[in-house]
Amino acid sequence: MRDRPPGADELYFLPLGGTGEIGMNLNLYGHDGKWLMVDLGVTFAGPGSPGIDVLMADPAFIEARREDLAGLVLTHAHEDHIGAVGHLWPRLRCPIYATAFTAEMVYPKLVEAGLEDQVEIIEVPLSGRFTVGPFEIELITLTHSIPEPNALVIRTAAGSVLHTGDWKLDPEPLVGDDYDENALRALGDENLLAMVCDSTNALVEGESGSEAEVRAALMELLGGLKNRVLVACFASNVARLDTIGKVAAAHGRRVGLAGRSMARVVSAARNSGYLQDFPPIVSDDHLALLPPEEVLVICTGSQGEPRAALSRIANGEHRDISLDPGDTVIFSSRIIPGNETTIFRLHNKLVRLGVEIITADDHFVHVSGHPAREELSQMYHWVRPRIAIPVHGEARHLAAHAQLARDCQVPQQILAENGSLIRLAPGPAEIVDHVPTGRLAVDGRRLLPLDSPILRARQKMTFNGSATVTLVIGADGLFQGAPIVTAQGLLDPEAEGDKLALIAEGVEEALRRLPKIDRRDDEAVKETARIAVRRAFRKMLDKKPVTDVHLVRLG
Repeated sequence: MRDRPPGADELYFLPLGGTGEIGMNLNLYGHDGKWLMVDLGVTFAGPGSPGIDVLMADPAFIEARREDLAGLVLTHAHEDHIGAVGHLWPRLRCPIYATAFTAEMVYPKLVEAGLEDQVEIIEVPLSGRFTVGPFEIELITLTHSIPEPNALVIRTAAGSVLHTGDWKLDPEPLVGDDYDENALRALGDENLLAMVCDSTNALVEGESGSEAEVRAALMELLGGLKNRVLVACFASNVARLDTIGKVAAAHGRRVGLAGRSMARVVSAARNSGYLQDFPPIVSDDHLALLPPEEVLVICTGSQGEPRAALSRIANGEHRDISLDPGDTVIFSSRIIPGNETTIFRLHNKLVRLGVEIITADDHFVHVSGHPAREELSQMYHWVRPRIAIPVHGEARHLAAHAQLARDCQVPQQILAENGSLIRLAPGPAEIVDHVPTGRLAVDGRRLLPLDSPILRARQKMTFNGSATVTLVIGADGLFQGAPIVTAQGLLDPEAEGDKLALIAEGVEEALRRLPKIDRRDDEAVKETARIAVRRAFRKMLDKKPVTDVHLVRLG
């Protein structure tokens, strides 16, 4: 099917990112010759990708069909749903549909990419209805850890799908509207074809909890803390920012923001009508002049990101904000799987400074923005889809979600992964094809495939170092002087210069054994030198460095 447009009686679902993993969501729906994209996000790169901060799904499938892409609908403003827009829109060039707050968060990304005059952002109201190509879209307001999270009802001539995005059932969301239970119940009477649903907490029993409960707990906790307090949380969790601001004001503390994304989110929220009673923000240089017991700083870096504000503060690298023994850092967030090492490294730095650390393991300082099992069950009982497609989770989350849907009497469950092309209609739903998928890495000012030779070489250098050999051959075909060997990340040139000289001698000896005819062949000379260097380092250090040979011929 991938070689032809979807038919007028067909409806397909194709995840390219965010299924079998948490983050970098990119989903496609195909119908009547057109494709609809839902979300375009990023995920954090791990320690195995040196020099890379974020990754995103490769949109090659839909890029090749760009003329058939009707539009991109954004469910909400979290980075794993909007973070790739500025990077990938030039490959897609389609209109973007978003509610006011999400549009406010996307616009700076377009400005940074120099695209603000090219991209058409169509602002849609909460609970709005609009048409994108052959797709009729209805927004249903849900609750999450950010304002304006929307489920999409995607109606087509071949059937209707509820795409939930990220959500939970928070009875007291504090910021933004409550979830629209009536609209969800009404879907149950529509003979809904399928629900494509968040699986993040499918292994968690009970309910996710309310932001109001966190506010009450933080209010009590802060009353017992002395000296300076820093609270690390996700910048996009506007309800948490509101909570922390109100808790700080109630205890006579002045509020500062550390981290560019904090200031950006607060500005976007205020521009969209949220955080209107947020306390005045004290500048960093003024915070340094206040008594510690009057200071509360909300900062980025809850996941231990080395460039985020909290890491810079812990390292003593922040210009104005510092930590002293007796200060407290509250991690008002969860640990994203894969970030444990960086987070615990940050914890250890803070402890060495004499700082008290408070996490969700110690006190009730965080609730998830995703549905636990009772909330998932409630959603299935309301909307009653014929097909359940778990997304936004690792394999274990998807499997648990599928079993829960089965227990909720959903007739069919489909376990998919990125690249699974699922035909929802006509006939029984099934995976009918697999399309190639991949990841793109933001490397400075460019995007590179994660499996590119450049990044593979960089990873090899991280583990094995690199070596360079410089050779000079005269017009007479004889080598001029000894080879010059340098090594990065392997030997100290000052303390271990004798070892480098020994390796150079080995290279010279290998080249001396080359027949005269081979000395005229640049590639033969380079390969001989490269092998000699790698063998020497393998014997000396049990390392196989990435090795380059520079050959200069005179005359």
